Amino acid sequence: MQSRNTLRFTALALALSSPSFAFAQNDDAKNLDNVVVTATRTAITADAALAAVEVIDRKEIEQSTARSLPELLRGRAGVTLVNQGGLGKLSTLFLRGTESDHTLFLVDGIRVGSATSGLTSLQDLPLEQIERIEIVRGPRSSLYGADAIGGVIQVFTRRGQGGEGVRGRARIGAGSNGYREASAGVDLRGTRGGVGIDIGHQSTDGINACRGIGAPQYAGCGMDNPDPDRDGYRNNNASLRADFKAGDAWQFDAHALRARGHNEYDGDPAWGLPDNSDLLQQVIGGSVRFDASEALVLRLTLGRNRDDSDNYLGASFANRFLTTRDSATVQGDITLAAGQLLSLGYDWLRDRADVQDPFSPFDAARGNRAAFAQYQGKFGAHDLQASLRRDDNDQFGGKTTGGIAWGFGFADGWRITASHATAFKAPSFNELYYPYYGNPALRPEAARNSELSLRQERDSWQWQLNAYRNDIDDLIVYDTAIFAANNIETTRIRGIELVASTQVGGWDIRGQLGTLDARNLSTGINHGKRLPRRPQRSARIDLDRDLGDFGVGISGIAEAARWDDVANTLRVGGYGTIDARASWRFAADWTLQASLVNAFDKGYETSAYYNQPGREWGLSLRWQPK
Repeated sequence: MQSRNTLRFTALALALSSPSFAFAQNDDAKNLDNVVVTATRTAITADAALAAVEVIDRKEIEQSTARSLPELLRGRAGVTLVNQGGLGKLSTLFLRGTESDHTLFLVDGIRVGSATSGLTSLQDLPLEQIERIEIVRGPRSSLYGADAIGGVIQVFTRRGQGGEGVRGRARIGAGSNGYREASAGVDLRGTRGGVGIDIGHQSTDGINACRGIGAPQYAGCGMDNPDPDRDGYRNNNASLRADFKAGDAWQFDAHALRARGHNEYDGDPAWGLPDNSDLLQQVIGGSVRFDASEALVLRLTLGRNRDDSDNYLGASFANRFLTTRDSATVQGDITLAAGQLLSLGYDWLRDRADVQDPFSPFDAARGNRAAFAQYQGKFGAHDLQASLRRDDNDQFGGKTTGGIAWGFGFADGWRITASHATAFKAPSFNELYYPYYGNPALRPEAARNSELSLRQERDSWQWQLNAYRNDIDDLIVYDTAIFAANNIETTRIRGIELVASTQVGGWDIRGQLGTLDARNLSTGINHGKRLPRRPQRSARIDLDRDLGDFGVGISGIAEAARWDDVANTLRVGGYGTIDARASWRFAADWTLQASLVNAFDKGYETSAYYNQPGREWGLSLRWQPK
């Protein structure tokens, strides 16, 4: 009973921090256990979503023994991770074959990511500070605007759980390659709210990240003979949170996440390129929610993301990339009738970049204003969702996107859904202005996506099959013909995903399988070539078993070969790895965990010329009172 109450409290807390909770409420309290908010910007249950949604909760995070967000997301349906040398090194994510800057990342509802590179530093978001992750595959520009061509991934930081009182937690760990970690947190909750703080440290001596290109050409690590040293990493982080409910109508929420780190990598002194960086990721946000009536919920959200990288060659300053993202949202959710919800909202965003670079420093800023509307309706066994958004960008003018989705549920837990949506992305500041790369003549990217899904959910098993096609015009890539970023006329991405889970003989089994065909259809020498860094096939399977005070698990991840360049001349081979884990709860509040990653010491790469770690072990001790 205590476990079920905890799950319900967590779901309720997440829902109350969302734009609307009213639409998720019904007589069946168990639906509180799987509330999601990212797919529609309102609180709904995962099984009611008309999109491909995956939720990773705190229990699964801890059970996985993953040390970083990229490690946790590896091999999941539609997700391709490209890593440049192990823990803490640059990790880019390709969702459903779209570009690495086509996935919108949110932290507690706040848009994050670098305005210069267009990327989110996944490797620097500390996993110990994360309570829950929601992955929505498929375009969401009609709700969130630019960047959501491939989908949206939202990270929710730690939240206080349980009833009134004081609750603490702590963890220490060590492992291969000089790995060290420590974290601790405390929550204080009263009848109307609470406060909490978590702090953490993570560091590693690293591996020799760059194996070298073996030829005097600029590619991969960018050098013929890189330094044969270890490339270390460290991350010190903290999160703060507070919430307060004033009466029955008003609720206030504030949160902050800060991660400061240092990263080492191989540079090239001949070019004056840096070989280490001081990093900062910071997200600060707050919200006010007003339940005006049973039929109207209003919410104001404010936030700022700061992405800062100070880069050095040895101890000498090389350059700095500092960007800030300020955002504000006003949203109203109107219950028109039972099962009929209308959401109206206004988004404001301001990106700023301060680049200090000896080649070509620049300052840039631009704003974006948008109005959006969404209708969600339930008509017996049928569900309908329609959304429309108009963005006004200072640099590129107006852009309208829309989406429509339909779902139908029938006997024995079967459900079919179909959707079509448009999306877009404005070029990043680096794509426009950075020396020897930027092109001020770039056009925004535009996409059209259609999807058909079939799923079945029963008490002991469930599965979902998704088929999609995404046509992207003016895709931005680096063009060696002009030595700058350029627009590709048109690309086509087609894929199929199969996700299933069941329980057999006491084992929890989860499997994910994907196929992908992502091609350049523009006229010219690269017509028909596959888009780089997208494997055609990928798979993941997780098996876990609870044996009372003991737990064991195994994960297998496999990806087919891929090309690392637009001309399809540089091949990166496929690979498969096996990870194992075990846990022992030797006292009521104490758990010992052990992990063995890449158990068979497979040598492989996900990006050309960058090594991946071999076999690695880990051991951790967690204190977490019930």
